[in-house]
Parts: sequence; structure tokens; C-alpha cells
Amino acid sequence: MIKPEQFYKLLQSNGVEFFTGVPDSLLKDICAYITEKTKYSRHIIAANEGNAVALASGYYLATEKIPLVYMQNSGIGNAINPLLSLADEDVYSIPMLLMIGWRGEPGIKDEPQHIKQGKVTLGVLDAMGIEYVILPDSFNEAQIVIEKSIQRISQTKCPFALIVKKNTFESYSLNEGSTKVLSISRENAIKVIVDHLEEDAIVVSTTGKASRELFEYRSQKGQGHQRDFLTVGSMGHANQIALTIALEKPNRNVYCFDGDGAVLMHTGGMGIIGDYKPQNLKHIIFNNGAHESVGGQPTIGFDVDFSKLAKGFNYSTTLKASSKEEIEKYMPLLKNTQGPILLEIWVSMDSRKDLGRPTISPKNNKNDFMRFLQDGSNNI
Repeated sequence: MIKPEQFYKLLQSNGVEFFTGVPDSLLKDICAYITEKTKYSRHIIAANEGNAVALASGYYLATEKIPLVYMQNSGIGNAINPLLSLADEDVYSIPMLLMIGWRGEPGIKDEPQHIKQGKVTLGVLDAMGIEYVILPDSFNEAQIVIEKSIQRISQTKCPFALIVKKNTFESYSLNEGSTKVLSISRENAIKVIVDHLEEDAIVVSTTGKASRELFEYRSQKGQGHQRDFLTVGSMGHANQIALTIALEKPNRNVYCFDGDGAVLMHTGGMGIIGDYKPQNLKHIIFNNGAHESVGGQPTIGFDVDFSKLAKGFNYSTTLKASSKEEIEKYMPLLKNTQGPILLEIWVSMDSRKDLGRPTISPKNNKNDFMRFLQDGSNNI
């Protein structure tokens, strides 16, 4: 495996001094090192991968230096538009080094939402005309690959991708976490909310640990999982799934369990919610100021006033909590106030190391959930 420090210095020695992207679990070690060692203005954790390509483009235009854009392979979808309509050689021809985590690599056990992405990753890059190489896990071999890649980028003035497999980098952890002292974890906040939900309440939960914690608590309570749509992929889109469900099921409350990073990735969705004004939609943002599921790199979550944002997007009511007592106080109001209503909860970043994953397939979750939507029955 490659030491993050060695790889970082290798990039710098080849003129790569600007970094941007969205964190990925396969890249968490090198991303953690980049976060700690790079000047704030030279490392921008982007809202989404398309933004990262744009940020890299602006850097190149201003400096004529090659930037690095990191992402999980699922993020390629967000990046396709600017890669093809901005950076492509047939448009502006903007060079950049892409570092892409290969989740769902064929032959490697992974989660259901990564399997298809893994199968098509290389084919998608081929279709886009983006050259790539799989990064070796030996530093000496990686050194040769990086030097050749930078030479190629300089020649073509086009994006070039490094595909990173699992366990390519040695472990490296962020030394500094959130400075916020918070009294409740996301898991415990989810438990408080679930304990106050109506029997026919509908839940749509975002990707990452929130869905995993919800799944485990339902199992612990022996409730089954038909009430919940676990959005195991598609980061940033859970609240739009919840919106159309709320519009089609106006007589039942729909709760969206969202995250700060997910909301920031596609913030405009809140504007659509506010425009359609579903009275039964309860939007809950668990804000821990971090991309916790992929290494703990910070978001700007604690610096954003989500309440003002929601009000600007025409939500009817906004609430904010940071303790069990406040959540319990607000739950009756959340349930009975006409929406769309926002409840932002500041939570600590301290999820369990033994946190499991859903033991039902996405398709079975979908089928059980759809039956629950049709008849409201929990007897599935």
C-alpha cells in the first residue's frame, strides 16, 4: 500500500498543488492527509463532483497548473456535464487529474448500490473519451504512473483519470475533528424521532449511516422495515423522493431523514419543495458538519443557516434542536404543523464502529415499502 504522505509529496513534486472533490471511502486516507496538509484556499471540499470540475477549471484558467479532482465512481454522474461540456478537448480543453475511487469493482464484495457503478466505471470513461490508468498499490510503480500521467495531461490538455482500488492507500486519520460539543448523536436522535412517529408515517432516509442506523433501530424494536425507503445510493436526492411521495399521499405524514452533506450537494431541491408546499412533508436534517460515512472530512454544515435557507425557499416553519429534550419538545409540532417544515438537528459525529448494514436487498425494501404506501399496513 502507498503511504498518503508519500503520494501527496509525489503529486506536489509533479506540480499538482490544488485539490478539490467529494470524499470517498476508498480515498478517505489520502483525502484526510490532503485536508490536513493543504492550505485552505488550495483544497476545496466541493458540494458535488460537478462543482469540483468547475473549481478545478477555474484554478487552471487562473494559474495554468494541473489540478486534482477526487471522487467516488458514483460521482462521475454528477461530473459528466462539466467534463464533457467544459473540460473536453472539443470545448475548452482543460487539463486536470481525476482520482476516482472504484467502488463495486468486479470480483470485489461491495454494497448493492455500488455493484452497477463498479461494472460500468471504465466503460463510462471510455465512452467519454477520458484516458485512465489503474493506480498501482506500490509507491515505486505509482511514481512512474503519476509522472507519465502528468506528461500525458500536459500533452493533451485534457482530463486524465487515476482509478483507485480498495486498500491502495495506507490508513491515515484526521487529527482534528469537529470542535462542536454536542449532546446527542445522530443515532440517538433517530431513535427519539422514530419513537414519536405515527403508525402510518412514511420515512425516506438518505444514503450513508443514517439509513443504517434507522434500519438497526427498526430491527431492535421488531417493527420491520416497510415504513422506510432506504436511499442507499443517490446522495442528495432523498428529499426529492420524499416530495413526490408526499404529493401523492397527502393524508399521511412523510418524514425525510437527510444529512447536511447530502442537502448541500443538491440544495436547489429545497426550493422545489418550497414551491410545491406539501403540507405533509417533514424535512429533518441531521447536521454533524462532516461527510462522516466516507472518512469524516468537514462540510460547511455548521456554517450554513439551514433555517434561513428553508425560509428563503418558502418552507412554512423551521425548527432547530441539539438535544434529546428539544427533539421531544418539537416532535408534536413537527407532526401537526402544516409543511413543508424543517427540523435541523445538530448531532455529534460518533457513530458506532459495529454499525451494521441493511440485511434486505434494495428491491425487497422497495417492494415492501410500496405495499405499505398502498394500504398503510405494517403487517408485511
